[in-house]
Amino acid sequence: MPKNSKVVKRELDDEVIESVKDLLSNEDSSDDAFKKSELMVDDQEEKDVDVEEGSDVEDERPAWNSKLQYILAQVGFSVGLGNVWRFPYLCQKNGGGAYLVPYLILLLIIGIPLFFLELAVGQRIRRGSIGVWNYISPKLGGIGFASCVVCFFVALYYNVIIGWSLFYFSQSFQHPLPWDQCPLVKNASHTLVEPECEKSSATTYYWYREALNISSSLSESGGLNWKMTICLLAAWVMVCLAMIKGIQSSGKIMYFSSLFPYVVLLCFLIRGLLLNGSVDGIRHMFTPKLEIMLEPKVWREAATQVFFALGLGFGGVIAFSSYNKRDNNCHFDAVLVSFINFFTSVLATLVVFAVLGFKANIINEKCVTQNSEKILKLLKMGNLSQDMIPHHINFSSITAEDYNLVYDIIQKVKEEQFDSLGLKSCQIEDELDKAVQGTGLAFIAFTEAMTHFPASPFWSVMFFLMLVNLGLGSMFGTIEGIITPIVDTFKVRKEILTVICCLVAFFIGLIFVQRSGNYFVTMFDDYSATLPLLIVVILENIAVIRIYGVDKFMEDLKDMLGFSPSQYYYYMWKYVSPFVLLCLLVASIVQMGLSPPGYNAWIEDTAMEEFHSYPTWGMIVCISLMVLAILPVPIVFIVRRCNLIDDSSGSLASVSYKRGRIIKEPVNLEGDNTSLIHGKSPSEVPSPNFGKNIYRKQTGSPTLDMAPNGRYGIGYLMADMPDMPESDL
Repeated sequence: MPKNSKVVKRELDDEVIESVKDLLSNEDSSDDAFKKSELMVDDQEEKDVDVEEGSDVEDERPAWNSKLQYILAQVGFSVGLGNVWRFPYLCQKNGGGAYLVPYLILLLIIGIPLFFLELAVGQRIRRGSIGVWNYISPKLGGIGFASCVVCFFVALYYNVIIGWSLFYFSQSFQHPLPWDQCPLVKNASHTLVEPECEKSSATTYYWYREALNISSSLSESGGLNWKMTICLLAAWVMVCLAMIKGIQSSGKIMYFSSLFPYVVLLCFLIRGLLLNGSVDGIRHMFTPKLEIMLEPKVWREAATQVFFALGLGFGGVIAFSSYNKRDNNCHFDAVLVSFINFFTSVLATLVVFAVLGFKANIINEKCVTQNSEKILKLLKMGNLSQDMIPHHINFSSITAEDYNLVYDIIQKVKEEQFDSLGLKSCQIEDELDKAVQGTGLAFIAFTEAMTHFPASPFWSVMFFLMLVNLGLGSMFGTIEGIITPIVDTFKVRKEILTVICCLVAFFIGLIFVQRSGNYFVTMFDDYSATLPLLIVVILENIAVIRIYGVDKFMEDLKDMLGFSPSQYYYYMWKYVSPFVLLCLLVASIVQMGLSPPGYNAWIEDTAMEEFHSYPTWGMIVCISLMVLAILPVPIVFIVRRCNLIDDSSGSLASVSYKRGRIIKEPVNLEGDNTSLIHGKSPSEVPSPNFGKNIYRKQTGSPTLDMAPNGRYGIGYLMADMPDMPESDL
């Protein structure tokens, strides 16, 4: 069937010299309504343009060079650091392989439908988040501004994590790695191991003391950490240079930033499977604990992960899809990107637990060696009898299985005195049960495991370069979610706006590279995005399904895609997804209320983390972050509801012509007539008997039905010849 949303751009062989009266002379004299229409002729210099519906401003909108580039951009945005250091933790914590069941169910219920919705509205309206929601309903235009604010908050601290990765990357070009062993300190008489490092571990000490030089509380600023300040500046310079030309510059970088992490993950997986203990880690990971799967907390955390993994509500998805052709199959894109994201998470989980299994095996071997030496001492001292020890046990080369056999025997025989012996059970599962996530996984646990790899500097370089690329891919989408809506709305130069945005973000981001900066990262991560984004996506769903109309939206999709989407999406959008999102919002608020607001502070004297509550000013900052992120929604609603600002933008149905060139797109009234002409079928609507495809601007016809936003619907009134081949005027 013809693609009715295809932009028509035609050259005339001769100049347009006929008057309006001449052009209208061919129409049916009985068509009074049509005679009231106008044809506006513009004699400006010819130029190929793409005028967006809902805008009177003609602009040249950039486009992706290829479908692959676009898919890589969406994959790069959705696949981020959370896939590597959040999903494996949730999988381990919430029932292992059983966690994949609720995750997949929720991916099908809220993930893919809402991702498809954002792709579709961005591609159909071809504007950023502000323009899209202004078009749907000006009163809900604040949704787009809220998305921009959340994107800005997230970009502030997300780029700090990229800066941390750049620092570790720069330190990986040496052997041995600087976090391989504890540093030595000298006093007057002899040399000692650094006490803080001795109480924790080499990688933990390096992270907290050498990299962050962390203070002991949020209130203790400690001044700027100059090493991290330089890394943060480098991260923002990289983002600025990549984004300064929009998708023309960032799109090319996507080929590397999106594909390189998969190369690294596959290399790590192959290397990890060849290490001792890796199979134990993977087996532990995917052993299902079905009883945990029934807990409500598991479903809440799975829904939250699905929600954030796909980048819903940020505006980046809408911004990227707005550069597509209108006949692009965005349904295929939504399903493809969603499942790529899921399988990437599973791949990362395999890698993480293969490596952690290797690390746990090394720690378990040390445990066995140390406790075997204790048993030998107890045997020599007479605290234990030699008769307890099986004859085949050789303590000089004892295995973990033999040690646990001896341990069980001693525990049964010396039941009352066992605790005083100081022996420990060396089980690899105990080490694997120590759940780690986020920075603790990437900068402590994983770095420690890599120190035991052959050619460890090479693997360290690859790992942190992968983290940088994962972070940059997400940052591109986040910054695009800020830049594109502002450029579309306020018509500023993208290059200037990008530079200003990055400069402002860098200077504000200096709070994250103080010695107390890690605590601010935790604060922003916990409070700046979670609740505001849930509210934003709920409002997006309401705007499209309730205000614009789900039936009208389904017709637009049919017109745009060339086929009708499954009714599955109709019921998901109208009933299931809003209900699940509301449940998730309530659960998140309850969880936030039950969890005491605070952070884990690193205490130098004990070399341990200690939970601290936020001070009063810290609580004010937390609340302010949530309020500021969602504040644009009520402000814009009140402004538009009370007409505090005069909206003099032109009608969506206004049509203009370039000299000899149509610059509006034809839309099949068969799919859109219900949103335009009081529900009349095409046969009931007066139509001129033209031999040409002409668009008209209605000047006084009472037959036009206004859309909820006070403007005409998506379609344009045109001669009722939907199946007619396109021809020159």
